[in-house]
Amino acid sequence: MRFTKMQGLGNDYVYIDASENPVDDPPVLARRISDRHFGVGADGLILILPSRGADVRMRMFNADGTEGEMCGNGIRCVAKYAWDHGLARKNPLAVETQVGIKRIDLIIGDDEKVSAGTVDMGRPVLESDRIPVAVPQTRVIDSPIRLRKHAYNATCMSMGNPHAVVFVDDVSGVPLEEVGPELEHNPLFPKRVNVHFVEVLSREEVRVRTWERGSGATLACGTGASAVCVAGVLTERTDREIAAHLPGGDLSLNWREDDDHVYMTGPAVEVFTGDWPG
Repeated sequence: MRFTKMQGLGNDYVYIDASENPVDDPPVLARRISDRHFGVGADGLILILPSRGADVRMRMFNADGTEGEMCGNGIRCVAKYAWDHGLARKNPLAVETQVGIKRIDLIIGDDEKVSAGTVDMGRPVLESDRIPVAVPQTRVIDSPIRLRKHAYNATCMSMGNPHAVVFVDDVSGVPLEEVGPELEHNPLFPKRVNVHFVEVLSREEVRVRTWERGSGATLACGTGASAVCVAGVLTERTDREIAAHLPGGDLSLNWREDDDHVYMTGPAVEVFTGDWPG
């Protein structure tokens, strides 16, 4: 089975053209191939498939085998794969996800390959029952969440998948390996949640650490950075256009007023290809 390892800011996935290499049991393959000691090593598995309504379709599986609805860094790499490997030579390029079709404006290098892209991430979903968050209030904005040893204020939304954004004075001091799993599996989040701790550097600049649902601590999260952009505006901490510094690099975000959509710009890199035994 031919695979390609790709990454966006170190948020790495194994990509398979499933029209050429059918995958019978994606959750099992995701767990095996993502293992960083006994597999290829990745934050998960992404299958690239034909689509009736878009140029290609993606299915994304976390490292624990659970299927995710959307992946911001992953979708840029899907678009790069489709363009570079000749599946779809369109710009912008449309990718079908579980939460609808997303369009990516491709940035093409001198080698005629995609180096980066701007993704229309769509409108943030702020209603608690649609995220979902099990609370009585309609929206969760800077609302307290108490853990065993810690208490935080969180702003919650969906960017195709559920997110909780927590603003702190110093992200380096957050015990991520302790509080990340506790927040991910908190009863407040029936479908679990991606957690992002954010340090505001200025109105236009933030630093972020992420605990991803089903994958753990990751170097970057595109949907999460989009959620951070929205949360900064809702809590009046940042402007609508920001730079997010993640452990794997930087993303540019813009929550535009004209259409209420979040636009995310970042790189897409092919690392290597190989063959996975049956």
